[in-house]
Parts: sequence; C-alpha cells; structure tokens
Amino acid sequence: MAKGRESKPHIGIFGRRNNGKSSLINALAQQDIAIVSDVPGTTTDPVRKSMEIPGIGPAVLVDTAGIDDIGDLGSKRVTRSLSALKTVDMALLVITGNVFGLPEEKLIAAFGKQEVPFMVIHNKSDLEALDDALANKLSEAHNVPVLPFCALNPDNLETLVAAIRKTMPETAYKSTSLLGDLLSYGDLVLLITPIDSEAPEGRLILPQVQAIRDIIDNDCIAVVVKEKEVDALLRVLSPRPKLVVTDSQVFLRADASVPKDIALTSFSIMLARHKGDFANYLRGTPKIAGLKDGDRVLLLESCTHHVACDDIGRVKIPRWMSAYSGKNLEYDVVAGLGELPRPITDYALVVQCGGCMITRKQIINRLRPAVEAGVPVTNYGMAIAWMHGIYHRAVAPFRRLESTTGDYL
Repeated sequence: MAKGRESKPHIGIFGRRNNGKSSLINALAQQDIAIVSDVPGTTTDPVRKSMEIPGIGPAVLVDTAGIDDIGDLGSKRVTRSLSALKTVDMALLVITGNVFGLPEEKLIAAFGKQEVPFMVIHNKSDLEALDDALANKLSEAHNVPVLPFCALNPDNLETLVAAIRKTMPETAYKSTSLLGDLLSYGDLVLLITPIDSEAPEGRLILPQVQAIRDIIDNDCIAVVVKEKEVDALLRVLSPRPKLVVTDSQVFLRADASVPKDIALTSFSIMLARHKGDFANYLRGTPKIAGLKDGDRVLLLESCTHHVACDDIGRVKIPRWMSAYSGKNLEYDVVAGLGELPRPITDYALVVQCGGCMITRKQIINRLRPAVEAGVPVTNYGMAIAWMHGIYHRAVAPFRRLESTTGDYL
C-alpha cells in the first residue's frame, strides 16, 4: 500500500475477518469501492479508499485485514494492519454477533498507545441485534460511541456519519493557517522560489503553492521571485516585506540579500512549525554540532518523487552535513512511510522532510520512536539553516510568536 501520500484525514477500519469491514466502507461511500466476499480474509493488506464525508470533507478510508488472521502469513497481515495505526486519525472497530474478546481488547490497547480515537460499530445487526449490556459496558469502559449498523441496509447511515464526525479530531480536517498569525491585513510577503532541476515542469512545488494560497486567504500580498532577482526587487519594492520565505537551498543567498530587520524563514521551517514536531526539532537541531565519526543519520522523505541528480534529501543535505561536521557519517534515506532499515537507536540523528503531502498525525507518529528513544530529530529546513549559520534568524519568527507559552524557547 502506498501509505502517507495524502494530507486528508485517514480513518482506519479494524476488526475480525468477515465482520463486514469492506461492506462498511461501501456503505459509507455509497458505492462498491471495496471487494466484498463471504470468504474470511478477502482483504489481505491495508487498502485506501478516498471519499467525501459530510461535515469533514475529503477523507481516506483504510480497509485492513482481519485482526484474527491465522498462520505465518496471517500473522504478517495482522502486523501490517496494526502498522496502519501510525497513519490514521481515528479508527472504527467493527464487531458482529456481540462478540468482543481478546483481539478487540488488544486493538483498543493499540489505539491507546498510538493515541487514536475510536468508536465501535456492531455490524450485521439485522442478523443479531446489538446487546444493550455489551453496548453499555463498552461505552462506559472506553468512553466511546457504540452503534448498531447493517452495511447492507444502512438505515442509520446519517447517525453513523455524525458519530464519525464527532469522534474525528478537528485538527485532522480543519486547516490552520501556515503564516496567518505572523501577518496583518495588507502585509506583503516575499517568496523566493528557485527554478532548478527539482522544480516540476511548468509548476511550483506544493509548499510554495500552499504558502501563496495562505497569504491570499489572510488578505495579504504574495510576491514571488527567483533568487537571482531578489536584490534588484528589494531596491524598488514597496511596501517593504513583512516576511520573506525562501527555499532552503538558497538560504545563504537570501540571508545576504534580505535586510536583517525583515523576518526571514523557509518553506520547510514553515511546514515544520505548522504540522511537524516543532518543539522537538528545536531541541534536536543543535545536536548536529555534536555528530562524531561513524554516526549514522536517517533522512525521512515522507513522499515519493523522481530523484534528481542534486536531490535535496539524498544528495545536498548529506553533502552539507558531512562538510559542516568534518566527520565520516553514514546516511540512510527512507521514502514514504515504509519500514526503517535498522533499529531507530542505531541513528545519531533523524532529519524529517517538511511533510507537505502527509498529515501532522503521520509525522508525529513517524518521529515518535526516535523521540521516545532519545534520538534527536530535526527538519530539512532547520538542519540546512543550522549548517549555514542562519538557524537562529530562520526560526526567530515562530520562536518569538510562541515565546509567551514557553514551548519554543
């Protein structure tokens, strides 16, 4: 499964084999988008289905294999299903026949470990009605909705959708502003966007597009320029920019061109603060200075893309980091949200990309093993700024903004 490549909220469907998880997806989507069969184990790996949920908008349903699968292959399928918890914003636990036992208890424990809110759906309620005692027990024990449902005759579909909407964290589907709390009405923001081998033909990269839209949504002015024209533009630009956002690759040039009294940051740092683990990035970034010979660095690219000859994550950051530290370092690069090639404790540092194509929950869960193991984490843009000696200026706009809470000091 190509996981983690959409920033829409993700809803995982979990339960035993033949409990009607795929039928539930078809009922929610109101179309046949998942394969349905009476044969247990029809769904063998997590499969994603996109749909629109009223009140939430576009969402991704993740159909998983049965948690009671058996045998060596079945065990691997269960492991794959549980790994989907790292990518979902909420879960639907599907039961039938009032059967609730150890597999479900283990699932609920896994939900709690990953901080995934959930609800329980008693499917096939046309064959056996939901027992009131079981419903009350589960509701009281876990403080979650417990609903009867029949995927083949979904008379209470609107009730189910309303419960999903109530259970889903608003942060998963309600957008917050990238830059709005740094800006006032009518402010001008200058965006420095190099056009190089990594820029898509005829388009800007996604973070640049997102920044432009956010600036406009906040009733401000976006001016876009390549790095070669910055000096000439700043001599005539009026009003002066309230903020300059640059591509990390031209940080040094931007720092030299932009007057020190104008706030400067990067697209990657903007995303790091918006949807990354920013507080831990601030703590982890200075650890770059302490890297030693033989240390191994993990670079996490949370999307997959054509690798250019001078790729930022695979080529430039390792080159800059080795030059900055003067040490012989080893590097691993993992694209998407796939498994790591070695234990997280083998790494001296983890460098996460901006994560423009995945959710904040997915980034936090991706970094959780490193944070819990005490392995420093940072972000592409913050690492680049540190290695180029402009880190404190680049994070200052957001650090000042949060100084009243103490979170980012």
